[in-house]
Order: sequence, then C-alpha cells, then structure tokens
Amino acid sequence: QVQLVESGGGSVQAGGSLRLSCQASGLKYQYWVAWFRQVPGNEREGVAALSFTNKTAYADFVMGRFAISRNNANTLFYLQMNNLKPEDTGTYYCAARFDYSQVPPPLTVAEFNYWGQGTQVTVSS
Repeated sequence: QVQLVESGGGSVQAGGSLRLSCQASGLKYQYWVAWFRQVPGNEREGVAALSFTNKTAYADFVMGRFAISRNNANTLFYLQMNNLKPEDTGTYYCAARFDYSQVPPPLTVAEFNYWGQGTQVTVSS
C-alpha cells in the first residue's frame, strides 16, 4: 500500500523559494512520482515527475525554476521551487504510479494511482 504525505507549504513573496516534501511509504522500485497543483475552479495540473532511475520531466511553466528530487531510500520526494510567482499559488499534491518505463508518463491526473492530501502554497506579489 502506497501512502503519500505532503509538507512544506506556506506563504512567500514573489521571487522567494519553498521546498515541498512528500513522505512516501510503499515505493521501492519501478515508479514515477509527480507533483501536481490545483487552484479552486481549475483542473489539477502536472508540475514535475521523477522516476526510480532519476529521470525527470517538467511542465513548461516551471522549467528552470522548480526541481524534483528524492532521497536514496525512496521515502522522501522534494519539489524545490525557486523564483516563485503569484500564479504558482495553489494546493500542491504528491502522486505516484508503479511503472518500469523510463518514458515519462503524461502529467495528467488519470495517469497516477496514489495521491496525498496536498499542501497549500501562497505566493504574494
């Protein structure tokens, strides 16, 4: 059973940084872990993804600003967010799927089976 718990959200001014963490259990190998975000009234959108072999994929709107990583034990997954913008405001979710492919899956909600409860990020101008 996979369980995901996000933390690290908060309020920051534009240009600032935050690091989100996702505590994961049940992930050992052959997975993709992703971060999504959602603003009320909008669809949940994919931000970044990471494979067991450290392949990464990013949405265009965060390229060069956000970085996804993990610890060696596959128990903590991070989203380092730099140069934050007000439009980055939203609830950020950690998600996972078992997948041995090294091709990044589409960053869509339907592609991921396991979800955390989310952590709020607010960026003020």
